[in-house]
Amino acid sequence: MMSPEDHARLSQAIREAEDLTTGEIVVVVAGQASGYRSFPVLWALLAALLVPWPLIGITALGPARIFLIQLLAALFLSVFLSLPSRRHALVPRFIKKARAQEAARREFLSRGLTRTRERTGVLIYIALAERHAEILADTGIADRVGPEVWRSIVDDLTDRIREGRLADGLMAAVRRTGAVLAEHAPPRSDDLDELPNKVFLL
Repeated sequence: MMSPEDHARLSQAIREAEDLTTGEIVVVVAGQASGYRSFPVLWALLAALLVPWPLIGITALGPARIFLIQLLAALFLSVFLSLPSRRHALVPRFIKKARAQEAARREFLSRGLTRTRERTGVLIYIALAERHAEILADTGIADRVGPEVWRSIVDDLTDRIREGRLADGLMAAVRRTGAVLAEHAPPRSDDLDELPNKVFLL
């Protein structure tokens, strides 16, 4: 998803942004938020329910043979639809969004963003397969910054991702997030770097 040079640039950008604030920035880029493994089976079973109807009028096929055809159709479709590109195409957009939001919240908790000293951790999360990006802020900063600020950063980030400029989009998002944190959570003399300054790829 990103070259080693991009990793290094982003890590440096995170360090520089955090030098101007007590806040902490964590970047997570996921290939996909969920495997959606149940969806091929669900669609295959639904399709298999339709298989017997055109076969009922064929007298040469008894119930046992129709059931066997139905079973084979379900198995074939389960395998056929399990390829990642087909699997994602089967999932409704609102479910993809919900799964991506759920994954972002899991990452927010697991990366320690709720355990910083002043509760000023910010997560920049991207799920590429779902085409979803969002920014989550802990209470120490969320109470001071309106959602429209984060939405503007996310909109710019997603525009650059669509153009195939993931690393550039993340660089801009990190810098803009750092500027927001610097304004609302300025640095302290005893400030500590509490979380890793790197991009987590999942």
